[in-house]
Amino acid sequence: MTSLTFYTNPMSRGQIARWMLEETGVPYDTVILDYGTTMKAPDYLAINPMGKVPAIRHGDTVVTECAAICAYLADAFPAANLAPPTDARGAYYRWLFFAAGPLEAAITNKAMGFVVPEGRERSAGYGSLDDVLHALEQAVSVPQWICGNQFTAADVYMGSQIDWGLAFGTIPATPALTAYADRLRTRPAYQRQKAIDNALIAEMQKPA
Repeated sequence: MTSLTFYTNPMSRGQIARWMLEETGVPYDTVILDYGTTMKAPDYLAINPMGKVPAIRHGDTVVTECAAICAYLADAFPAANLAPPTDARGAYYRWLFFAAGPLEAAITNKAMGFVVPEGRERSAGYGSLDDVLHALEQAVSVPQWICGNQFTAADVYMGSQIDWGLAFGTIPATPALTAYADRLRTRPAYQRQKAIDNALIAEMQKPA
């Protein structure tokens, strides 16, 4: 089997990639990196010039950026059934990259206190936070998952954004968003990821 290495820090978006890895069910090696030291070291910068996590190396293939990692793993391990058939990927691609683009930008800007000047919404790409949240509600106002009955990588990525947003108060706890997050939290792979990363965080926070 081709080796799979996961580069992460438990207090990062690496939690998204670990959840996706756990959903695939394939074995992987983990390399924990520290901010400002090993994450900026030449060996790791050769893997990700941005000097951030997560990243994966699958054989000779290196993938960075959470949405890309999720999409790659879904295709690399089709037995996990984490992507729809190619001719049924409209909602899958739409919402996976909506979460990586408009949603991420709008939530980050809100958290940083950036406000798009009135009349410049089109220049911002995502319009307004209200526009983004309205679209987000549409995406999850479904009986089960974003792509219908099939749980996919789009649910991992967008679901992580919603899960964190509800936990930290950066998105409103509407009935639709809360119900969707509750469904996500029952998944065994989600629970395994939280247990692994929470244990690593607890170890890192122990007094020296």
